[in-house]
Amino acid sequence: MERDEPKFVAPTRRDRIGRIWAPVMIDGKGPFRLVLDTGASHSAIVQRTADALTESPAGEVTLVTGVTGAASVPSVRVGRMEVGELLLGPTFLPIVADVFGGATGVLGREGLADMRIFADFGHDRLTITRSRNQHAGFDYTVVPLKVMHDGLLMADILVGRVRTRAIIDTGAQRTIGNDALRTALMRQSSYGLKREDIIGVTLDVQQGDNLPTPPVFMGRITLGGVHVTFGDMYLFQHWHMTSEPTLLLGMDVLGSFDALVIDYHTHQLELRQANAQPDWLNRPVAPGDYKPF
Repeated sequence: MERDEPKFVAPTRRDRIGRIWAPVMIDGKGPFRLVLDTGASHSAIVQRTADALTESPAGEVTLVTGVTGAASVPSVRVGRMEVGELLLGPTFLPIVADVFGGATGVLGREGLADMRIFADFGHDRLTITRSRNQHAGFDYTVVPLKVMHDGLLMADILVGRVRTRAIIDTGAQRTIGNDALRTALMRQSSYGLKREDIIGVTLDVQQGDNLPTPPVFMGRITLGGVHVTFGDMYLFQHWHMTSEPTLLLGMDVLGSFDALVIDYHTHQLELRQANAQPDWLNRPVAPGDYKPF
């Protein structure tokens, strides 16, 4: 018997990119499945969700910034948003054209400052609770995080021998690198290029070069065979992250783990590796290849 499609937490597989959907109640209606997006400063909804909130008054036109561009969109005002122990509101919700994975909106990082997110990809489970300074389980690898840009989460990692800033973005489908990282990697070796379109929440399209990278080192974890789309994306300019090697770490990588915890209070990313990783993501690293310095 084939297992039903996961409702909230789906892992990355060879034929699909993982996702984290949160069951959010809005003004007592729902739950609506919103993509948990740690890269988004504010929550948003698509038009069909706005239509379901028939009593919500119209808000002001607001500027929405995505990976590939920015756009002015209408919004609605809501009094209350709830998921787990997270309570938001009153607030406004921009109405965007489309959301990753066909979800009905985006749950951004507002209100997450003292929260702990636990996503269990193996058991289709998502919990959002207040952080109680829990210690990571013995089978988890802890990656320290820095909080910047109004709650944006960043880890220091190595891509090959290149020190790289990694933005933890659960709302991004694919991992994206800036031109500074590509330049640094190309000094080490040459890689085959494949052009790829990146479509953001504003539906603007930018092209990038898809490259296989050297092994990626995150704490004690080594990821081999990771593919990154490189380009001068709008969001890197918006965040002033064009001069230093930077990655937007998306769900193609984050969804490959068995479970992850994001603790905004303790500033930790906790990762538990699955027994069987996708072979396109974690190929064995040959001894002596790209040792971290």
